[in-house]
Amino acid sequence: MKRIINYQAGALGDKDREIPYIPARYVFSVLVTIFEILCIIGVVVALCYFVPYFYVLAFFTQIGCVLHLISSDDSPDYKVPWILFVLILPVAGFMLYFMFYSRKLKRKFIRRLSNLAKRTYIHDDTDTFNKLQAENPQAYSHAKMICHLADTHLFENTKQEYFGSGEQFFASMIEDLKKAKKFIYMEYFIIEEGKLWNSILSVLVDKVKEGVEVKIVYDDIGCMTKLPGNYCKILKNYGIQAVHFSRLRGGADSEFNNRNHRKITVIDGKVAYTGGVNIADEYVNEVKLFGHWKDGGIRIEGKAVYEFTELFTLDYGISVRAMPTYHNDIYPEMDVQAKGYIVPFGDGPKPIYNKAIAKSVIQNMLAVATTYVHITTPYLIIDNDLCMSLENAALRGVSVRIILPHIPDKKTVFFLSRSFYPRLIKAGVEIYEYQNGFIHAKNYIVDGYYAMIGTINMDYRSLAHHFENGVWMYGTDSIKSAEEDFNLALSDSLKMTPEMVAVGPIKKFFRAVLKIFAPLF
Repeated sequence: MKRIINYQAGALGDKDREIPYIPARYVFSVLVTIFEILCIIGVVVALCYFVPYFYVLAFFTQIGCVLHLISSDDSPDYKVPWILFVLILPVAGFMLYFMFYSRKLKRKFIRRLSNLAKRTYIHDDTDTFNKLQAENPQAYSHAKMICHLADTHLFENTKQEYFGSGEQFFASMIEDLKKAKKFIYMEYFIIEEGKLWNSILSVLVDKVKEGVEVKIVYDDIGCMTKLPGNYCKILKNYGIQAVHFSRLRGGADSEFNNRNHRKITVIDGKVAYTGGVNIADEYVNEVKLFGHWKDGGIRIEGKAVYEFTELFTLDYGISVRAMPTYHNDIYPEMDVQAKGYIVPFGDGPKPIYNKAIAKSVIQNMLAVATTYVHITTPYLIIDNDLCMSLENAALRGVSVRIILPHIPDKKTVFFLSRSFYPRLIKAGVEIYEYQNGFIHAKNYIVDGYYAMIGTINMDYRSLAHHFENGVWMYGTDSIKSAEEDFNLALSDSLKMTPEMVAVGPIKKFFRAVLKIFAPLF
């Protein structure tokens, strides 16, 4: 079954588009999860009611959960809603806490990660660090922090090319895909059948016939309404090895929350693409669901591609049943010359990643800024720490400018994002909304010297729950291109004032409630 939506198709005017309803296996998984939650809570409630003094054990368990939450190292913004859940919902609250508070890794999963980690690349960046330290101690310390937190490496001599639209991004990618000789690895939050995906799939099928190894990872929930539930089998018929990331199986755990938001393409281990763009027609403005879609991405060439290859192999490796095999030469030798330094990195939820890497990168960039900070993000739902970092930069006299969408894709998220405007504007942060439509690029630029481009939004989804990836850069050519693209988007954006987003008491109340529970969703 399909549902019909209406969209603007450029010169063709309004068109109807068929979108599949949620496939049956997803509905089944959700129902099984709800049933499991109700059964677990129901059993505990029954024990409290029928077993003498069991309610005393439940009470002390509730207190223990609250004490554990208070003493944990997690952000207070994340702890507060869970404490409210545990206290307001007796029994059900602490049972939900046990099931969903943190990601639990099965032993099989831990063993697989350990075995995959043994296949990583070897890169000695000691000389590169020494060179960067001599050039700029501040950049050196920033790169050192990222490499330590994300277990990655510092690279130089990496060519980069920035793209200010999905159209440019995919035009370049398709040309590189056609040149693939050995393997193609692709990992995306969303892949949707349509003109863009069909053009890419056509190339992939041709490459398989030429003997090129093609592997694909796509997020199971991200593609829930985009692809048939058995699409991996369909791709297998083409000779493409595809897998869902964290396939929904109906379990009362954090699998619904910890999704794979990464966007990576690796070609022969020599070229990689990443950025905000998923593979769907709205990202290249073939359809216009929310006005003009403004996105961004980057192409890199050189040994820094190794890190993207490793991120893919890890995500693919933990998603398949048996230990996978890969092409023999996934980390080829290269001799590329380019200026600047880059650190590609991955980020994700605990316990796979023990620190909030992307948040730390953003805060460090704000801390070192002396002239300006330019940010593009589709969402602005941040904790108090990050909000204070933005305020402090502005209060130091740094010009902090943030561009967000004027036409929202999610009205509730848009409503919540705007709730942060008055506080930030009061501190001197300039907030703009892209009037032509929806801006989806995730770019962070500081003083023309530093930048981070990748998949990371300024919201709890990206900064706390999702698996993400980014590229931190210092002194690279692509920073100037990203800055020019920011200024172009700024010329089409509306500067916001507190009066523009003022709301009445009822909406203020709803904003306050949403802010409390935003870290959970």
